[in-house]
Amino acid sequence: MGVEKKFTIDYSFWSFDQFDTEEDGYLRPIDDKYADQEIVFNNVGKEILDNAWDGYHCCLFAYGQTGSGKSYSMVGYGANKGIVPISCNEIFKRINENTDPNVSFEVSLSMIEIYNEKIQDLFCPANESPPQGLKLRENKTLGFYCENKKNYVVTSYEDISRRMEQGNENRTIGSTLMNANSSRAHTIITIEFAQITLTNGKKSEKRSNINLVDLAGSERASSTGAKGDRLKEGCNINKSLLTLGNVINVLADKALGKSKNILPPYRESNLTKILMNALGGNSKTVMICALSPAAINYEETLSTLRYADRAKKIQNKAVVNESATDKMIRMLREENLDLKKMIEDLNSKLSGGVKISDDEKERFHELTDQYAANNKMMCEMGK
Repeated sequence: MGVEKKFTIDYSFWSFDQFDTEEDGYLRPIDDKYADQEIVFNNVGKEILDNAWDGYHCCLFAYGQTGSGKSYSMVGYGANKGIVPISCNEIFKRINENTDPNVSFEVSLSMIEIYNEKIQDLFCPANESPPQGLKLRENKTLGFYCENKKNYVVTSYEDISRRMEQGNENRTIGSTLMNANSSRAHTIITIEFAQITLTNGKKSEKRSNINLVDLAGSERASSTGAKGDRLKEGCNINKSLLTLGNVINVLADKALGKSKNILPPYRESNLTKILMNALGGNSKTVMICALSPAAINYEETLSTLRYADRAKKIQNKAVVNESATDKMIRMLREENLDLKKMIEDLNSKLSGGVKISDDEKERFHELTDQYAANNKMMCEMGK
C-alpha cells in the first residue's frame, strides 16, 4: 500500500461501530460518527422517493464485496430496516397525507433475482419456478422485460411488507468464509408508482418505476473458500459484475467525450439488460458503495471505489414520464394560473377606479385573449 488514493463521493457513512443496541435490537448512534439506517435513508432514499413523486424513473443499487453490508443497507434486518422497507413505508405515508380528492395513486410490486444467469420470480415458490427461469423479452417501447413476472397491486405498507417477506424466503443465499448468509444472486425489487390526476373530468397520469437493486457481492475465490457449486456461483456473479463494470466504463467514457462509437455491452448479461434504462437511459440513478474497514480487504475496497468513481461520471437524461398531451395540458394549466393572477391584478385596479395607461389596457386585453386561447386549446387536447 503506502500510496494515498483519493476518490470523490457525495456521502460517506460509517456504520461499523460507535452504536448502542436498544431493547428492540435497533442500533442507535452514540456519537455523530455512526450513521444509522434513518440517517442513510434521509440522505439517499428520500431523494429517490422525491424524484419518483415528480414522475421520474429511479434506480438505487448497492455494490461491494460480499459481507460488506449491501443487504443490510438495502433491506436491513430486524428493527434495523433498510432503505427498501423504509421507502415502502414512506410511499404510503405520503399517499395517506394527500388531501386532494382529484389525485389518486396506484402502487404495484415485483421481485426477481438473477442466479447463475437465470431469472427467477421470488413471488413464485421454488418448486413451481420454471427450471430455465423467466424469459427476458425486448420491446421497442418497454425495453427489456421479464415475461410472466408476477406483479402485485399493493394498498398498504403491511401489504408490501408481507409480499417482501415472501420474496426474501425464496432468495438464494449460501455460506462462505466471508459471510455466513451471503447473497448468491442479484435481487431486483421494482415498485411501479402511478399518480392519476382528474382535471375537468379528464384523467392524466405520471408513472415511475423505482428499481431497488441488491447486487450479489463481488468476491475472490481465495478469500471466500468457495468450492464446487459455490465456486460456480461466484464465477457467474463476478462475470455479470464485470459486464456491469464494462457497461459503466463505456458510458463514463461517452460522458467524457471518448469512445463515442463504442456501444455498451448490455446484451452480455441479464443483469445489464434489465438495468439498461437505469444505467444509460431515462432514469435518476444512485449507487451505494459498501466497503469493509478491514485492511485484509484493501484490494476489494480499492476496486469498489474505482467502480463507483467510473459510475459517477455517467450522465443520464431523465424525463418526467407522462404523455405528450398530458405534458402540454399541464404546461398550459400552469401558464393560465400565472395569466389569471396578472389579469386579476389589472382588473382590481380597474374596478378600484385606479387610472391605468393605454399600454396596461392593451396588456389586459392580450392577457385575457391568451387565457381564453389556452382554455380552448386544453379543451381540444382533452378531447
